[in-house]
Amino acid sequence: MQARMTHPVMILPEAMKALQALHKAAEQGVPAKTIGLVELRASQINGCSVCVDMHSRQMKKAGETDERLFAVAAWRDTPYFTDAERAALALTEAMTRLSDREDPVPDKVWEEAARHYDEQGLAGLLLAIAGINVWNRLNAAIRQVVDPNARW
Repeated sequence: MQARMTHPVMILPEAMKALQALHKAAEQGVPAKTIGLVELRASQINGCSVCVDMHSRQMKKAGETDERLFAVAAWRDTPYFTDAERAALALTEAMTRLSDREDPVPDKVWEEAARHYDEQGLAGLLLAIAGINVWNRLNAAIRQVVDPNARW
């Protein structure tokens, strides 16, 4: 397995700085565990092997349980997530699958997220979801390969 090209953020370092700054800004008002869940779920939906591998490893290293990591793809049907995390995961799925329905982010999904997160938290969630989708799309386009020796 080999990537189609050098990663665009390595070719254009200002893009890496911008994406890192976006991630740092997104962390405000949202628990780190929730950001990790959002990043993992969007990456699963988008089939980004690098991000699924990286975020799973990072979350495990930060103390996340196997039960929660294994259940992210089936979060609706497992008891391992808080109501706030469920709201963030629903928002993640809606924003990641924009073209799958007539109303991409239904009021019900938005209102549930707004029930658990204040405006700063919602802003952070929106930026985190948008940011991981950028990474997923870049990695998918170039067929970025997982480095099994990476120390996330």
